Amino acid sequence: MDVKALFDDDEAVSPVIGVILMVAITVILAAVIATFVLGLGDQISNTAPQASFSFDYTEDTSDTLQVTHNGGETISANEIEASVSGAQKAGGGDVTYDHNLFGDSSDSEVSAGTTDTIDTDSFNSSPDIDLSGATVRVTYQPAEGGNSATLGRWDGPDA
Repeated sequence: MDVKALFDDDEAVSPVIGVILMVAITVILAAVIATFVLGLGDQISNTAPQASFSFDYTEDTSDTLQVTHNGGETISANEIEASVSGAQKAGGGDVTYDHNLFGDSSDSEVSAGTTDTIDTDSFNSSPDIDLSGATVRVTYQPAEGGNSATLGRWDGPDA
């Protein structure tokens, strides 16, 4: 074995490491560019607010459901909607309801303690609406568009 040959040997591991680094950089750049091109970065920033809602149902001559924002983030009133499905008319037949909850003014805000009521007046129909079999969803729909999210749900005692 020639010891002098070891010192004159120009072959080393560095070309292999260089190729691995170039491949890694290419993969990272491709992932970053794909994120921007496909718009995945926009979806990350459009998250629904964290808020909790409670529901208080009163069954009497005029069924009422009181919806209260218990806590969490303050939300613009025009971004909160109530969707009622499965409510029944007195003569039979389903009644649906989709409407802004807590008003629809863009300058009013819904914060902890804010309350609104869903009752027979909300449906603009016959006064005999039975909410006991209904399902109510409080949803967030961003004003600038995008995906909606359900913030709260109530199922009637007969649902």
